[in-house]
Amino acid sequence: MDPAQTMIDNLHKNTGKTLEQWIDIVKQQHLTKHNAIITFLKKEHDFTYGFANLVAHKANKSDAGSVANQDDLISNQYQGKEHLKPIYDKLISTIQSFGNDIDIAPKKAYVSLRRKKQFATLNPATKTRFEIGINLKGQAPKGKLEAEKPNAMCSHKIKLTELKDIDQEVVNWLQTAYENAK
Repeated sequence: MDPAQTMIDNLHKNTGKTLEQWIDIVKQQHLTKHNAIITFLKKEHDFTYGFANLVAHKANKSDAGSVANQDDLISNQYQGKEHLKPIYDKLISTIQSFGNDIDIAPKKAYVSLRRKKQFATLNPATKTRFEIGINLKGQAPKGKLEAEKPNAMCSHKIKLTELKDIDQEVVNWLQTAYENAK
């Protein structure tokens, strides 16, 4: 079963209210900011972060599942940054060669790459910089691998500016993260 659907079903089981009812509750509070919705649900209704995050995304239609065509999410990420799209294309092609168990999940601002857990994110961060987020907890930063700020979604990042920046070192870090995410 789809993990998002499982969470939606569990939300109803755990709270006695459907996702739609929770979205209505959030809208009655006139909350639109993601973190404000999470805070409200956690403080006022004892939600866990996961359920609060789910409702916040669904209320704002900011999750990948709320977009009719996930390709639109990716296209929108590269508006004004079209020159960075070949970096994404090359990385996706390379990463897919690691195995056939990779879930590619486009979000509004980045693409999440998962196996059993998220191992990387691909993000056109600025008009001139592409960032790869990588989960390699306990790995000392070295070479192109930089430490990410504390409590970030990923433990490390690699900054790229052009296609030729994707070298064997970058591929090796991605493959290590992929292998660790089983």
